[in-house]
Amino acid sequence: MKPVLIRKARMGDVRAMHRLLSHFADKRELLPRAISEVYENLQQFYVAEDHGKLLGTCALYVTWDNLAEVKALAVEEKYQGRGIGKQLLKACLEVARELDIRRLFTLTIRTGFFEHFGFRHVDKENLPHKVWTECVRCVYFPERCIEYAMVKDLPGRGPEPPKIIFRKKTALSQSLPAGILVPSEPMVPGVTIPREDAKK
Repeated sequence: MKPVLIRKARMGDVRAMHRLLSHFADKRELLPRAISEVYENLQQFYVAEDHGKLLGTCALYVTWDNLAEVKALAVEEKYQGRGIGKQLLKACLEVARELDIRRLFTLTIRTGFFEHFGFRHVDKENLPHKVWTECVRCVYFPERCIEYAMVKDLPGRGPEPPKIIFRKKTALSQSLPAGILVPSEPMVPGVTIPREDAKK
């Protein structure tokens, strides 16, 4: 497949971006975002476009000293598996390098994708508390968080990131039965959370 156009997001993209992100938020795969939040953070987003159609988004948020988050990575379902997510992530990695950022993190349930690009599992407690600013809006916060914290360190000119303890892969998201979510770091081992759409 011919690579799609990866570019910085523009004002005219916002409504399509919000629709795409809301689709995955409804499926509990992304955190819900108000359209005002997309406008306010537009300069941090990249989009994938093909013949004028928006196919995907990804953003890089600088959150702390030498630390940035890859977030809002979404690709329209019928276009998944064509390398679009990879192109979006690479655009964010390039920005991080240009800014001399040496550590990236993401909070995700789609761990396999990020593992493929060198992200490794860590306990959320190993990240600065500032990264939790959006978590308070999540229906699963705090005891039933279903996202996995993953970190990737980059080479570069910036200061070396502080030591962090990586952990063995514990994510089950690649093999879960349909309609079931499992807390990534449950307060009660073995607790499962039926998805609302699975109850219908």
